[in-house]
Amino acid sequence: MQIFSQDLNLKTCKETDIVDITQAVVDVVKKSDLSDGIVTIFVPGSTGAVTTIEYEPGLRKDFPAALERLVPKHLTYEHEKTWHDGNGHSHVRASLLGPSLTVPFRKHQLLVGTWQQIVFVELDIRSRSRNIVVQVMGE
Repeated sequence: MQIFSQDLNLKTCKETDIVDITQAVVDVVKKSDLSDGIVTIFVPGSTGAVTTIEYEPGLRKDFPAALERLVPKHLTYEHEKTWHDGNGHSHVRASLLGPSLTVPFRKHQLLVGTWQQIVFVELDIRSRSRNIVVQVMGE
């Protein structure tokens, strides 16, 4: 088994930005020269997340609205009593979505569904520069 790693860098504009990183992950898998295996996408930090979604305008509105219903901004969060940074909800949302995703690939192709894209979700209350670790393992 071989391992190949590469970082992706992106800049988000605002809270609940959803950034399609599918092609960037595909490019890393191709660059690895590995034919079959898995690719793990990991976001260091506690206010960003990686998931899959159909990256279309309706869901790009529905998903943040669903997050607001599940983890509302206006509630009191103990995190904010400690740090006074206004992003307690961001940490909870990121924990629910998770910092990583693993996708299998075969013959250099990600095994994702037709309408399934890999996305980074910005959950912090401000724009951020993000580093995303992409690690490819396989043969």
